[in-house]
Amino acid sequence: MPLASCLRQLCLGLLIGAAGTAQAFEECQLNVSEPLLDLGLMSRLAQNDSAPQRLLGERRLSVTVSCPQAEDLSLFYQAQAANPQRWQFTEHGSYAIEVGNALLDGRAVELGVLPAVGQAPVSSGSVMQWRPDHGIAPVERGVVLSGKTLALQLTLRAWADPAATQVRDATTWEVAGMLYGPRHGRYRELTLRAHFAPIACLPSLSDQGVVDYGTLYAKDLNASTETPLPTRTLRLNVTCDAPIRFALRMKDNRDGSATGGTDETAYGLDLDASRNKIGRFYLTIDPAEFSADAFPTLYRTDSTSNGVAWSSSTARQIPMAANSIMGFTDKTGVTTGPVALQTLTGTMRIKTYLAPMQTLDLRDVVHINGSGTLEIVYP
Repeated sequence: MPLASCLRQLCLGLLIGAAGTAQAFEECQLNVSEPLLDLGLMSRLAQNDSAPQRLLGERRLSVTVSCPQAEDLSLFYQAQAANPQRWQFTEHGSYAIEVGNALLDGRAVELGVLPAVGQAPVSSGSVMQWRPDHGIAPVERGVVLSGKTLALQLTLRAWADPAATQVRDATTWEVAGMLYGPRHGRYRELTLRAHFAPIACLPSLSDQGVVDYGTLYAKDLNASTETPLPTRTLRLNVTCDAPIRFALRMKDNRDGSATGGTDETAYGLDLDASRNKIGRFYLTIDPAEFSADAFPTLYRTDSTSNGVAWSSSTARQIPMAANSIMGFTDKTGVTTGPVALQTLTGTMRIKTYLAPMQTLDLRDVVHINGSGTLEIVYP
């Protein structure tokens, strides 16, 4: 036989063998209507943080198993278990699967929960909770039924620990599980996904945050000693879209220009034309002048380690320091840091001191030009 003919026959034989293998694998089909279940972006405004776990949402999908011959159509689901009733949705959440509306060859049937392949169901009903390490099968009087086509409706519900959803950055949770039939060998992957946006807190200050002393004349100010200016106030309001632990940080935008030596609670008023320091101001917060949510009393607590450790909470009024952050709690004498707040309102006091006039260049107008930025941080 010519070599070309042999090669053609060999190729034909390989194609027939491959087609036969494909036909064997296509004997049963397992189809899932929604292999990716995306719960979307979580809305914090509609959620109840007093609940021990937060319902993230639910999704429904259809599952169909079909085979050319009647056989055991039992299904199992493999994923990391969180407890005997739910699977793990990252380490901070869980999800459950409810199964119902079972049709075996077009006929409504009950479903049974199987402890293992080939074992009798431990419970049955028209709607069942799928349990980790268990299977689901059509049953009648405690016996697993065989059939050619099984159609199911799955309802998946997911929960999370409320604290875990209060993220600092945009976060996506995603887990996957495997739906499979041990008898027919078909499998499909299911993916569960949820998105979390960071809680936003919006601060605002009265008078756009401007303290204006107007025009001051050198003849009315101290020549050889500092001049204290009248204390001014600003109202601070912080509104968050959900309760969250936050703290305040003050940044000196005129860093290095404060008079009075090294004092991290003093903020600069800028420099004059000859680069002399004009003065300094202090920003003092009195917890007694602040209110938040339904808390009857607030206490301040500070951290110089960016929230790693906190000072014992106190009612003292202390100027804010540039090297620390400050939060509020509802208990005195605790070192656990700030409590979660949604709204905060209070009065801040600004005390300003001008340098002695004889130390300034008064040949031109000297502008008091102090500036600071009050930041919201999430320790």
